[in-house]
Amino acid sequence: MSKEITNTDKEAIRRIIIAQIEAFKADDGIQAFLYAAPSIRQQFKSVGNFMRMVRGSYQAVYRPRSVLFGELDEMQGMPAQTVYLMAQTGEVVKATYLMQQQPSKDWRIAGCFLMPLEEM
Repeated sequence: MSKEITNTDKEAIRRIIIAQIEAFKADDGIQAFLYAAPSIRQQFKSVGNFMRMVRGSYQAVYRPRSVLFGELDEMQGMPAQTVYLMAQTGEVVKATYLMQQQPSKDWRIAGCFLMPLEEM
């Protein structure tokens, strides 16, 4: 990583991930979209496109039964927060959130990759 991640950064990263999950639970697509990095917002172009993608491909993120934070590592030169999510079906997945610090020093989600737990 280009800079040392402080405990304050780690807490901020967790808060952003939790806030986005809470926004999904509340069906607040606008707020959930705002937690995405500019590159993600640009890729999906609208809240509707973003929410369709999340509902269609990221059910464990959209409506988790439970959330457990793992390690903060590095992937592609970015902080990568591991989060274990239990889907409504009971399936547990490992989510890796790529985080990007903005010029304002706020953190945003620059990607999320899901992997079934049994494949780890």
